Amino acid sequence: MTTEWTAHEAPASYVVDALRPGYKQTEVGVIPEDWEVRALHEFAVIKTGPFGTLLKASEYSVSNGVPLISVGEIRGGYLRITDGTPRVSEAVVRRLPQYVLRKGDIVFGRKGGVDRSALIRQQQEGWFLGSDGISVRPTKVCCDEYLGFYFQSTRVKGWLLQNAIGTTMPSLNQEVLRNVVVAVPPTKTEQEAIAAALSDADALIAALEQLVAKKRQLKQGAMQELLTGKKRLPGFCGEWEVPRLGEVIEKFVGGGTPSRSSSQYWGGEIPWVTVKDFATFDARNAQEWITKAGLKNSASHLIPKGTLITSTRMALGKAVIYEVDVAINQDLKALFPKSELVTQYLYFWFQYYGQSIDELGSGSTVKGIALPDLKKIEFQLPPVPEQTAIAAILSDMDTEIAALEQRLAKVRGIKQGMMQELLTGRIRLV
Repeated sequence: MTTEWTAHEAPASYVVDALRPGYKQTEVGVIPEDWEVRALHEFAVIKTGPFGTLLKASEYSVSNGVPLISVGEIRGGYLRITDGTPRVSEAVVRRLPQYVLRKGDIVFGRKGGVDRSALIRQQQEGWFLGSDGISVRPTKVCCDEYLGFYFQSTRVKGWLLQNAIGTTMPSLNQEVLRNVVVAVPPTKTEQEAIAAALSDADALIAALEQLVAKKRQLKQGAMQELLTGKKRLPGFCGEWEVPRLGEVIEKFVGGGTPSRSSSQYWGGEIPWVTVKDFATFDARNAQEWITKAGLKNSASHLIPKGTLITSTRMALGKAVIYEVDVAINQDLKALFPKSELVTQYLYFWFQYYGQSIDELGSGSTVKGIALPDLKKIEFQLPPVPEQTAIAAILSDMDTEIAALEQRLAKVRGIKQGMMQELLTGRIRLV
């Protein structure tokens, strides 16, 4: 049973200043008057995957059969199949046909990422529902693609997280899922039109993602050739030097942490960089800031903008260059090169050889690399003009990738806006 209110009767959290003509206030918000609000169990069959008594782990395979769909394969609106995805044989499929997925089913994980779901496409029909999966099979009342997008909406994902069972590891079951309420347009034509518009946005996003991935692969190939000397740029010849990294760095400068017990050291005007900032890198910002007093009364140092900074504890092999002066903590080192080494070339060298540097690290809990070991790494060093030319080419490729990523982020934002408008009927397509 669903509920509709007038603006006067609605709970305070749902009240809007004024309802547009032809719209009504409901438990899912304002929607067109001819749309219905229905609980999922009213128009869909919900099924939990087979438990261990029906399907044993010993029946899984990594090479033969159809993919077994569990929480690890379910991403945000799509399935990701890897070499590690378990599979089940045709014999299992014949024995347990009720768990075979069909085109139009929507799958969820029962544990962990309970807000993630994916629509089964034509090429995925016949795959198998895993024991920690739940499938939703809509009836003819609701277009499967429309419902698939509805499950991706911020409201429904938030509701699933809020109503999931458990705090440490959220869990989803049929009882929770059956009570999801859905705003359903009155005709399949309108549902399909909404799904088609959002599918077009998804197609553009997918195309941009593929283009970004291709450009990254091209850059990786360019680094492999240019940073190893396999390919020389026009106008350059001669042998490269192979010094150790410590021989081409004038000085390595470390950092420190101001006392946490002194509030006057924190929340100031100086970005204070730690390895955490590598994961959320912003060339002009840091997760924490310190004061001049904090810098003065600690082992930290102010590193000039344009200096390469790398980590010697966690995130080994990663390197960043800031566009502003920053302070650093004790896990980082700032590298000041000698005149024969271009900083931007060094930055791309770290990008290419980062994995090799990481493999030199040691430590069971937290991996680190001693400064003497970092200094001993052999470094292929072309003449400065060639370094500059190589860095310019790779920088141009980075610029192109960044532009594509900005466009991708913009399109993703546009799609989110489209979902908000189309899945609530604020914009009608028919």
